[in-house]
Amino acid sequence: MGQQQAPHVEVHVIETREEYLDAVAAIAAGHGPIAIDAERASGFRFSQRAYLIQIYRRGSGVFLFDPPAIGSFAELDAVIRDEEWILHAASQDLACLREVGLDPTRIFDTELGARLAGLPRVGLGTVVENLLGIHLAKEHSAADWSTRPLPQAWLVYAALDVELLPDLRDAMVILLQAAGKTQIANQEFSAVLTREAKVATGDAWRRLSGLHTVRGARNLAVARELWEARDSYARQIDTAPGRLVPDASLVAAAKAMPESRHELASLREFNGRASRSELPRWWAAIEVGRTTDDLPALRVASEAIPPPRVWSDRNPEADKRLKAARAAIAVVSTEIDIPAENVLTPDLLRRLAWTPLHPLDVESIRTDLLGLGARPWQIDAIAQVILDAFVDASQTIEPDVEQVS
Repeated sequence: MGQQQAPHVEVHVIETREEYLDAVAAIAAGHGPIAIDAERASGFRFSQRAYLIQIYRRGSGVFLFDPPAIGSFAELDAVIRDEEWILHAASQDLACLREVGLDPTRIFDTELGARLAGLPRVGLGTVVENLLGIHLAKEHSAADWSTRPLPQAWLVYAALDVELLPDLRDAMVILLQAAGKTQIANQEFSAVLTREAKVATGDAWRRLSGLHTVRGARNLAVARELWEARDSYARQIDTAPGRLVPDASLVAAAKAMPESRHELASLREFNGRASRSELPRWWAAIEVGRTTDDLPALRVASEAIPPPRVWSDRNPEADKRLKAARAAIAVVSTEIDIPAENVLTPDLLRRLAWTPLHPLDVESIRTDLLGLGARPWQIDAIAQVILDAFVDASQTIEPDVEQVS
């Protein structure tokens, strides 16, 4: 066990424009990179907005901001935008930081750096303990950060999340340099910074958990209307949809097809904190689903690559390519001490393996990898390896196929 953190001074949340501008001036007077973190209320609120933003800079101290109270962070962004920002698992926080106007040009991601350095566990608490010898408690990571006022224990936890990041970054830089992975890390950090957010495709309601058990277009219509009613209300009151009525309850109602509001209220499986208080809302959705002429298709055609478990039947040649390349990349992963999923993401490898390349040579593989978003270091490390694996896979003779002499 690492040494325990010393008792922390009381932490204050900045909620007014005057305090905010004073903090911006103090941060500008500091030196070195900007350690930054954001706390959301996932699982409690509909939005993914930041409900607390923490910043630490050497020579300035730690500052905790209340984004809903402050509003625009334009002044802070102007001061820190061109400095290096240190985040742990940056991809989780960049969207909500950008939402309030904080948009970095350079980052150092300590979670991603830990992966590239070959550390076996990359959670912030574990990495801090391994590299700094300090035990960092993480008991408030899943808290409802939209709570007001925030308890002092939570604020201390939030402050520690950023106060240790500069020292952690410095220790990780040494690890990466010693392993010859500095350029790899820089390419990965840049990729996180420039990665475009995924755009939801198709009907969002079809992601309803358990929907596959609903049979019939009319029942699916009821499920759709219930999902949309819940989503609209959750957005309106900024509450996580599942906290109003869980997915299982919507599916149960769609399968039961109640014929009256009373029958819906009597449905034991239809529960949740808003299942009865908003009963008219849910019943109105069911009525629309029961009567609409806009019936959803039972199956939706998808251009997405199917899951690998069905490849052996649907595309056996691609299945052989995928399996061979996976094994080859696993060897590279061991050799360079970087997790296989960071050497090349499983999704990217699946997309490369699904469709055969013409011509099948290293340049075509390099071109496709680049087009799919692979970084130069990844292409250099595995293009030839993937080519060799694909060639070997194409020459594999199935055990039950008799050779003709």
